[in-house]
Amino acid sequence: MCSLQYVSTHRDQLVSTLTGWSMDKYESLLDYLISWDALSWEEHGDANVVGHPLSKLVRDLLDVIVCKGENACTSFIDAVSAAEKAPSENITCISLPKDHSQLLLYLQCVRPHIVRLIHNHVDVVLQHLLQHGCVSKYEIDFIHLPIYSPSQKARRLLDLFRGKGNESAKCLIEFICRIERGEHFVPDVCSAYQKKLKCTISAQSQFLSTYDGGENFYLENIYTESILELSKGSNVSEHQQSSQSPLELQDIVNAYGVINENADTILILGDAGSGKSTLLQHIHHLWADGKALQNYAFVFPFSCRSLCCLVKQVSLKSLLFEHCCWPDHLQEEIFQFILANPKKVLFTFDGFDEFKFNFTDDNKHCSPMDPTSIENTVFNLVQGNLMKDSVKVVTSRPDAVTVVLRRHVKKELILKGFSEEGMEMFMNKHHSDAEISKKIISLVKANSSIHGLCHIPVFCWIVSKCHKELIIKGCSSPHTMTDMYILTLQHFLLHAAPASKHSENILKKTASSINRLGKLAFWGLCHELYVFSHQQILESNIAEEDLTLGFLVLSKSFSVNVRLPMQHYEFLHITFQCFFAALYITVSDDVSSSSLQHLFSWTTNSTNDSFVQRIPHICVQRCWQKENEIMLQTIEKHNLQITANFVSGLFSQKLYDLLDESWQSKKLPSKCATIKRCLSKGIKKHFKSIPPAVPGEKKAMHAMPQFVWLIKCIYEMQDRKLAKSSVKGLEVDHFKITYCGIGPSECAALAFVLKHLKNPIGIQLDHNSVGDNGIEQLIPCLHLCQALYLRDNNISDKGICNLLEQALHWQHFQKIALFNNKLTDNCTSSFANLLRHKQNFLALRLGNNCITDAGAEILAEGLKENHSIQFLGLEENKLQDNDAILLAQSIKKNSTLRTLKLSNNPLGEQGISAFAEALHHNTTITAIWLKGIRFTSDMVQNIGYLDPRLSLDG
Repeated sequence: MCSLQYVSTHRDQLVSTLTGWSMDKYESLLDYLISWDALSWEEHGDANVVGHPLSKLVRDLLDVIVCKGENACTSFIDAVSAAEKAPSENITCISLPKDHSQLLLYLQCVRPHIVRLIHNHVDVVLQHLLQHGCVSKYEIDFIHLPIYSPSQKARRLLDLFRGKGNESAKCLIEFICRIERGEHFVPDVCSAYQKKLKCTISAQSQFLSTYDGGENFYLENIYTESILELSKGSNVSEHQQSSQSPLELQDIVNAYGVINENADTILILGDAGSGKSTLLQHIHHLWADGKALQNYAFVFPFSCRSLCCLVKQVSLKSLLFEHCCWPDHLQEEIFQFILANPKKVLFTFDGFDEFKFNFTDDNKHCSPMDPTSIENTVFNLVQGNLMKDSVKVVTSRPDAVTVVLRRHVKKELILKGFSEEGMEMFMNKHHSDAEISKKIISLVKANSSIHGLCHIPVFCWIVSKCHKELIIKGCSSPHTMTDMYILTLQHFLLHAAPASKHSENILKKTASSINRLGKLAFWGLCHELYVFSHQQILESNIAEEDLTLGFLVLSKSFSVNVRLPMQHYEFLHITFQCFFAALYITVSDDVSSSSLQHLFSWTTNSTNDSFVQRIPHICVQRCWQKENEIMLQTIEKHNLQITANFVSGLFSQKLYDLLDESWQSKKLPSKCATIKRCLSKGIKKHFKSIPPAVPGEKKAMHAMPQFVWLIKCIYEMQDRKLAKSSVKGLEVDHFKITYCGIGPSECAALAFVLKHLKNPIGIQLDHNSVGDNGIEQLIPCLHLCQALYLRDNNISDKGICNLLEQALHWQHFQKIALFNNKLTDNCTSSFANLLRHKQNFLALRLGNNCITDAGAEILAEGLKENHSIQFLGLEENKLQDNDAILLAQSIKKNSTLRTLKLSNNPLGEQGISAFAEALHHNTTITAIWLKGIRFTSDMVQNIGYLDPRLSLDG
């Protein structure tokens, strides 16, 4: 049936259908017809008379279409179909035609797309056109008549331009192009406020202060990117994650990796000192300078540390205007625009783990005008009860995030610190003298302990800050985190007292100041205070000389508009607050030896709503209060861990001697004994909880984060005797630590303890952040390793080649799994060499890497000379038929290989034929996995008999 006949015979049905449409939808049908030239403008006007019922307009339109013949009817049927469908995203972009004499015709041709683009932006389009003299206020008033919907206003605007010239059309098209690119525009009522907000944020974010506030650098010149990845729980496959480019700024807010479409909050996790605050500052600066995220009209940055200081109740309106940026005029109109356009607003909350209130989603608060507590306002923003559909970017340390909070998380990302290249870039950017930065980089690479720490930005800063002590003065190299902070302490003290000689004990000279700072730090941790008021500083007897040391600085609260009555102070980083608290706990006679056992004891709080699991840890006799009361306090879990690490490190033999000389505390020996006893007891408690082995399987220990923390404490003490005695009772065959955030520093701690094991063991570290640095740290304990599992650990050729070079000499080493890393053909020579020389090697798993034909050829040569391997995994690489032929030839006479995995490689008929032929000669192989490879009946016919040991799709 031709189109004309169809429209004529189905007229009643078409009238019934179109009459049921809205006027907006009907006019979109006309948009298509006019853009395809199926209607003239006169006919368009007759079919769209204001005030006529829709049924009459539809009948008049059908009369015109039928009269115009077959082509018009065909266009009409297509237009009906297009109007009924959801707007397609894959539409040709609007662009300014080269021939400017055809601009009005171009507006007609792309009319449907333009209406969809600008219907939510008609106000800003009209303002722009008015400023450029393309429309008058009278014309704007006509378009703004209340009888028109947003889409109808867009059509009236385009109708108006039929009578305008090409210059006016050019101005309109150029502005529409900017809207399509994602540039954001606000109405005049908000433009002045947006400008003020951008100016404020730009001024506050353009400089990157060092942690001590002693230096300021232009953020653009000094900013160094950290590794940003999706969390393991994101809806992205391992293959996608391994093949993706490093995440960029736009990836934080786009749809990639979304785990909850209904949520608004984006969570960025990172350990203390990993660069979370600097990343947010970078985001703020780019938005304020118009270089990124311009689809957001407003960005409101908040520091949770500073919000804790707010006692008075706040509404959403007062939070934005009083505590971020105050509008000079039209506050109500601006706030109404914000409420009406939530998708144009971005909130950032830095340091959610330092927000001292327990996160809960029980207390609903939906009114943007009514005041409530600061925690209730923030929590309801995060949940989406306030400003639903606005984006909230929240940073936190991983351990501080609970299941309750994760219910409201749209996307979760992890900030992992610097790569090797990032660390070098950091040093180069912080030192204009290339020779100095070169020496620092060489020092870091030469000292494996420092190298393992410097993937964390705060340690890079410490090394950069104290490079003179490390290089010129030739002081003993630090090994632990505590060593690094003691080095920083000495550097600051000497800098504050330039007349002091490096040979004298500067800690002893400034012991009273350190005591006062330590007491304040400890008191703050107990009360979850990280910002101290001027009154609290006075009550803590902090003297001017204490402030001049540089550890307690003016609060770096992002917003200068936070209504705080007087100056506030904070430690230059949360880790320094923990460090000073640890110093106080260690050297103060006010803290008893027996109370230290609470520092290393763990009990789980039964309350699940808590943002952090808060547990009583330290019972400290407050001799510094006249009442001499016993006060039981709670310290946030992660801060407790950091503090305990520092306390352990301060009792290393080297630092113990230094503290004993400086403070001469009579309690140091008993405190040291208590800590050793607690650590040893804690480790043994874990060993006792290991379940017996299942019959026929190896006995395995699945270590939890608490165990890793205890191991780190032992490493900080650098007590080899304690490390040896701690693992004396460990009798397991397999040691599993997965999904525990194991990085290079944790690897150093594990190696320090595990190297004292007596029997060979399998070590499983899948799904962590070991990296090449971590491999370097692990090597001292791997001579006892039978099987090493390092799936998904961001390991490159450099790290694995270093490991394999050492593995040639490890008697017990038989298995390695490296699925989903960054391995290429460059490392295959090392694997081939391993296969040649280790005739007790059993399993090699290299799936989901980047190995191609060149690498497969090298592996095949090594495989020919090996007489022990039983499992080879090369699935999800880039192997082709030629590689399959080489591998097939290498296994023909192999008498040990049982399983070969080659699934999801681009293999074809030749490759499968080669394996089918190889199986005629090999009777020991039980399976060759070729899943995910397209397999057709023609291939079966060409290949002939297929051995059932070939596992295929199809």
